[in-house]
Amino acid sequence: MKAFFVFLFCFVCVENSYSQNWDINTLHKINSLDSKFIRHSSKFIAGSTPYIVVGLPTCMAIYAGLNKDCGLFEDAVYIGTSVIEAFAVSYGSKILIDRMRPFEKYPDRVDEQERPGDPSFPSIHTASAFSLATSLSIKYPKWYVIAPSALWACSVGFSRMNQGVHYPSDVLAGAVLGTGCAFANVYINKWLKKWLLPSVKKEITICY
Repeated sequence: MKAFFVFLFCFVCVENSYSQNWDINTLHKINSLDSKFIRHSSKFIAGSTPYIVVGLPTCMAIYAGLNKDCGLFEDAVYIGTSVIEAFAVSYGSKILIDRMRPFEKYPDRVDEQERPGDPSFPSIHTASAFSLATSLSIKYPKWYVIAPSALWACSVGFSRMNQGVHYPSDVLAGAVLGTGCAFANVYINKWLKKWLLPSVKKEITICY
């Protein structure tokens, strides 16, 4: 996590340099892809992301509770807390950096498909998606989990750029943050498993 904040600092230092030109030029190309299929797909993917990142670990936890499946319940807690951590850190970073949305700074080059009211950097959608995809891949390291998860997470990042609401650097930072939170939460989850889960399991009688 410390490395991510170093990345944020470096980004702020070079925001007005060549990297920003690359940012808006790349965004302009992706945002200009305006076929009906791409636009509708981007809208659907972006709109469904919050429901997927919240719904999947929630459904896993409910199913585990109903079937008294301790292992699945622990996986659900790990995946859910990874997403929560990614959301919290990315939202805090938005407030700290306070970067203008691309459609606000470059109204002549960006065709926005929606108008979020919060700052741009980093992308919370992308951070949450990569946190979910990475944590799922860590818990279930099979190609049929990793490949679709990675493809979906990347499509979320693409959709946010196609909609004109995020720069590529916003998406890249979100991907790094979400992935980092999932890996960091492996160790945090060990603490949760040791100190919190025994009492939670007892309360919901998941193992009895």
